[in-house]
Amino acid sequence: MSSPATAFSAAHRLYVKSLYRRYLKNALDWTIRRDLWRGEALQIRAEFEANRNVSNPRQLAVILERAEEHLAKFKHPDPVIPPTAPGGTKWERNLPPSMAPLYDHEAVEQAH
Repeated sequence: MSSPATAFSAAHRLYVKSLYRRYLKNALDWTIRRDLWRGEALQIRAEFEANRNVSNPRQLAVILERAEEHLAKFKHPDPVIPPTAPGGTKWERNLPPSMAPLYDHEAVEQAH
Protein backbone atom coordinates (compact mmCIF):
# COMPACT_ATOMS: atom_id res chain seq x y z
CA MET A 1 0.00 0.00 0.00
CA SER A 2 1.35 3.43 -0.85
CA SER A 3 1.81 6.25 1.62
CA PRO A 4 -0.57 9.25 1.59
CA ALA A 5 2.09 11.41 -0.03
CA THR A 6 2.29 9.13 -3.09
CA ALA A 7 -1.29 7.85 -3.13
CA PHE A 8 -2.50 10.40 -5.67
CA SER A 9 -1.51 11.00 -9.26
CA ALA A 10 0.75 13.69 -10.62
CA ALA A 11 -2.33 15.39 -12.10
CA HIS A 12 -3.85 15.61 -8.63
CA ARG A 13 -0.69 17.20 -7.25
CA LEU A 14 -0.66 19.73 -10.09
CA TYR A 15 -4.31 20.56 -9.40
CA VAL A 16 -3.63 21.16 -5.70
CA LYS A 17 -0.59 23.30 -6.53
CA SER A 18 -2.70 25.32 -8.96
CA LEU A 19 -5.41 25.79 -6.34
CA TYR A 20 -2.80 26.93 -3.81
CA ARG A 21 -1.35 29.45 -6.26
CA ARG A 22 -4.81 30.79 -7.12
CA TYR A 23 -5.50 31.23 -3.39
CA LEU A 24 -2.24 33.17 -2.97
CA LYS A 25 -2.85 35.37 -6.01
CA ASN A 26 -6.39 36.13 -4.90
CA ALA A 27 -5.12 37.10 -1.44
CA LEU A 28 -2.55 39.38 -3.06
CA ASP A 29 -5.30 41.02 -5.12
CA TRP A 30 -7.10 41.94 -1.90
CA THR A 31 -3.97 42.94 0.05
CA ILE A 32 -1.49 44.94 -2.01
CA ARG A 33 1.13 45.37 0.73
CA ARG A 34 3.42 42.34 0.79
CA ASP A 35 4.12 42.60 4.53
CA LEU A 36 0.41 42.23 5.30
CA TRP A 37 -0.09 39.63 2.58
CA ARG A 38 2.64 37.43 4.05
CA GLY A 39 0.50 36.77 7.15
CA GLU A 40 -2.42 35.76 4.96
CA ALA A 41 -0.13 33.54 2.88
CA LEU A 42 0.97 31.74 6.04
CA GLN A 43 -2.68 31.17 7.01
CA ILE A 44 -3.43 29.76 3.55
CA ARG A 45 -0.41 27.48 3.81
CA ALA A 46 -1.57 26.26 7.24
CA GLU A 47 -5.02 25.41 5.78
CA PHE A 48 -3.42 23.38 3.00
CA GLU A 49 -1.00 21.66 5.39
CA ALA A 50 -3.88 20.71 7.71
CA ASN A 51 -5.38 18.63 4.88
CA ARG A 52 -2.09 17.27 3.56
CA ASN A 53 -2.48 13.73 4.91
CA VAL A 54 -6.10 13.17 3.90
CA SER A 55 -6.08 9.88 2.01
CA ASN A 56 -9.81 9.24 1.57
CA PRO A 57 -10.66 10.31 -2.02
CA ARG A 58 -14.28 11.19 -1.18
CA GLN A 59 -13.30 13.32 1.80
CA LEU A 60 -10.61 14.99 -0.29
CA ALA A 61 -13.10 15.71 -3.08
CA VAL A 62 -15.37 17.47 -0.56
CA ILE A 63 -12.44 19.51 0.77
CA LEU A 64 -11.36 20.56 -2.73
CA GLU A 65 -14.93 21.41 -3.75
CA ARG A 66 -15.32 23.63 -0.68
CA ALA A 67 -11.99 25.28 -1.45
CA GLU A 68 -13.08 26.03 -5.04
CA GLU A 69 -16.40 27.46 -3.79
CA HIS A 70 -14.60 29.62 -1.24
CA LEU A 71 -12.19 30.88 -3.88
CA ALA A 72 -15.04 31.71 -6.27
CA LYS A 73 -17.00 33.45 -3.53
CA PHE A 74 -14.10 35.69 -2.48
CA LYS A 75 -12.61 36.35 -5.91
CA HIS A 76 -11.56 39.97 -6.32
CA PRO A 77 -13.84 41.90 -8.73
CA ASP A 78 -10.89 43.85 -10.18
CA PRO A 79 -7.80 41.63 -9.91
CA VAL A 80 -4.28 42.89 -10.49
CA ILE A 81 -3.26 41.95 -14.04
CA PRO A 82 0.34 42.48 -15.20
CA PRO A 83 0.36 45.17 -17.93
CA THR A 84 1.74 42.93 -20.67
CA ALA A 85 -0.48 39.95 -19.83
CA PRO A 86 -3.75 39.32 -21.74
CA GLY A 87 -6.25 41.81 -20.37
CA GLY A 88 -3.50 44.13 -19.11
CA THR A 89 -3.23 47.80 -20.03
CA LYS A 90 -0.35 47.28 -22.48
CA TRP A 91 -1.67 44.08 -24.07
CA GLU A 92 -1.57 44.41 -27.87
CA ARG A 93 -0.79 48.12 -27.59
CA ASN A 94 1.86 48.36 -30.30
CA LEU A 95 1.04 45.59 -32.73
CA PRO A 96 2.83 45.66 -36.07
CA PRO A 97 0.59 46.91 -38.88
CA SER A 98 -1.22 44.35 -40.99
CA MET A 99 0.36 43.61 -44.34
CA ALA A 100 -3.03 42.92 -45.92
CA PRO A 101 -4.51 45.66 -48.10
CA LEU A 102 -6.84 48.04 -46.32
CA TYR A 103 -9.21 48.10 -49.28
CA ASP A 104 -9.63 45.13 -51.60
CA HIS A 105 -9.88 46.78 -55.03
CA GLU A 106 -10.12 43.48 -56.91
CA ALA A 107 -13.19 42.32 -54.99
CA VAL A 108 -14.95 45.65 -55.62
CA GLU A 109 -14.17 45.57 -59.37
CA GLN A 110 -15.50 42.01 -59.70
CA ALA A 111 -18.74 43.00 -57.96
CA HIS A 112 -19.47 45.68 -60.59
